[in-house]
Amino acid sequence: MREAEIVEAPSVLGLRPSGVQDLPAALLDAGLRERLGAVGAGRVEAPAYDPRRDEETGILNPEGIARYSADLADAVDGVLGRGRFPVVLGGDCSVLLGALLALRRRGRHGLLFLDGHTDFYQPSAEPTGEAASMELALATGRGPRLLADLEGRGPLLRDEDVVAFGFRDSAESDEVGMQPLPTRLRAIGLDEVRAVGAGEAARRAVGHLTTGGSAGFWVHLDVDVLDDALMPTVDYRLPGGLSWEELETVLATALAGEHAVGLTVTIFNPRLDADGTRAVRLVECLGRGWSARPGVR
Repeated sequence: MREAEIVEAPSVLGLRPSGVQDLPAALLDAGLRERLGAVGAGRVEAPAYDPRRDEETGILNPEGIARYSADLADAVDGVLGRGRFPVVLGGDCSVLLGALLALRRRGRHGLLFLDGHTDFYQPSAEPTGEAASMELALATGRGPRLLADLEGRGPLLRDEDVVAFGFRDSAESDEVGMQPLPTRLRAIGLDEVRAVGAGEAARRAVGHLTTGGSAGFWVHLDVDVLDDALMPTVDYRLPGGLSWEELETVLATALAGEHAVGLTVTIFNPRLDADGTRAVRLVECLGRGWSARPGVR
């Protein structure tokens, strides 16, 4: 079993300084390190936030995100080089680019994308230019070259090596004019999860990611994949979502074998969790998912 190493990545360059930058501290204070039996692998600080939308790319902080992605990739690469399992605590969803860049330096990998939103916006359709609504598009090579071709290695992912799982934003994204998901990208929305059950949906996702020729897959968790009634401590709320038990099942299924190579946790906003109860429950959920890894007791 590979021991977990926690990388703190409190960047809000792809969103705004709303509170998600406090996610690492909140989860660590709630006992995540102990629950995973993990060690710390340091903290990657982000460049200064600029609230002005870049005229050339249409994105907030594009140069800062590019620099941060390279710095975070170095940290994740160090964890992988030590034979450990990186757990990256965001921050907003744009930190995923740094994790995937680390994997891209090593070859071909996949992604299990657990998110209430598909985050496939193009800059012209994203109302405020937030890269946290675009990271899946950028990771698959769609968008301004500065972010869609990091280090000249883009796309970071092949379409066929991605599963978008648990999303429920189709009506909203269609209304705003988000570009459609590509046909080769496997989409398992909330309706399909409910139709076949979380366990079966997760097995389908893992089966897809482990039969395409990649060297393993990253797991990305935006906590707004959870039911809004259970996890209202997020910046962009949508009715519905997974139950705690469903998410635990998905995580346990994804992490049960040796194919999962790392995990990001993003978007939880501790400033909206006054009594800390949701941080504690999230840590419990992550711990139960982690306990499915080989060798964990």
